[in-house]
Amino acid sequence: MNITDIRIRKIITEGRLRAVVSITIDNMLAIHDIKVIEGSERLFVAMPSRKEENGSFRDIVHPISPEARTVIENAILDAYNAHLASLPEEPASPPAQAAAEELAAEESVAEEPPAEEVL
Repeated sequence: MNITDIRIRKIITEGRLRAVVSITIDNMLAIHDIKVIEGSERLFVAMPSRKEENGSFRDIVHPISPEARTVIENAILDAYNAHLASLPEEPASPPAQAAAEELAAEESVAEEPPAEEVL
């Protein structure tokens, strides 16, 4: 099995879901809606699933062996991290930048020693 293409379809910055990914295996089979999720200790990959009538989720597509899961997960997480590294840093928006400058100015005033009182 060779993963011949990985496409980061969507990057999400809010919540635990970080990305939606598609992969192609051996230039023959495409798997869509793979999710990159931020767990409590690390990022992990969740295969596409559907909700059953009883409320549980069942994978639609999944690797059979732990080795296959590791290969798929490592390839997806490597592509995800490379994609994040290639994104340009977003400059601060004018209101956010102004607020940051105002906060910095307030902090510098707070650090100045108080003037001596003249009696």
